[in-house]
Amino acid sequence: MDKISVFGVLLGLTAIILGHWLEGGHIGSLVQFTAFLIVIGGTMGAVMIQTEMRHFFAGIKMLRWIFFPPSMDFRKVLSTLMNWGNQARRGGLLALEAYLNSEKDPFVKRGLTMVVDGAEPETVRRALELDIDAYEDQARAAAKIWESAGGYSPTFGILGAVLGLIHVMENLTDPSKLGAGIAVAFVATIYGVGAANLFLLPVANKLKHYIMLEVRRREMVAEGLVTIANGENPRLLENKLAGFLHH
Repeated sequence: MDKISVFGVLLGLTAIILGHWLEGGHIGSLVQFTAFLIVIGGTMGAVMIQTEMRHFFAGIKMLRWIFFPPSMDFRKVLSTLMNWGNQARRGGLLALEAYLNSEKDPFVKRGLTMVVDGAEPETVRRALELDIDAYEDQARAAAKIWESAGGYSPTFGILGAVLGLIHVMENLTDPSKLGAGIAVAFVATIYGVGAANLFLLPVANKLKHYIMLEVRRREMVAEGLVTIANGENPRLLENKLAGFLHH
């Protein structure tokens, strides 16, 4: 679990609620279902309109990365590639066929299969680079739903505020209904701005960071497999891939 994400969410919510309480406000006044419905429902509707269905649901699935990041152990990748390089030097490329069945990563398995089948190194490189580009485009399109939501959310907060004020104006002769309308107006703004800056935009930025790391991991794998296909010394392989460890 990514503890800093959990702590960040709790810290942000605590700061807002505690600050409201210290100013003499009631915690219950921040709970307005009408405002929540306007902001969250409107934001999600706008995102759905601009996004393809496959990207929308892929972005929803990626949300778990915020608290349970994907495993990207670059040192483990280097160790695996070094082992494959040594095996290929001793027993030839066909010696790597034994690793195909145990490999679960489709990207790695495809590249390794091409190497075992004796594909030209440049052919392997081009094929894997196309896979990397396709993955990056799809992943960024999925992560963009959170960035878009962060842009729409404050606007729907303002819309909720306007609707609340309209309700107030319609009931100026009935003071008992004024409080509820004003509450919806201000709380909707809080929901819109707060959701965007405390959750939606940070989620988008963190997802983009993980996508960048995954792209680097795939580039590392591609470079390693091409080096193995070229029959180069495993020590050269280690030197070439050492730069990826800084990511």
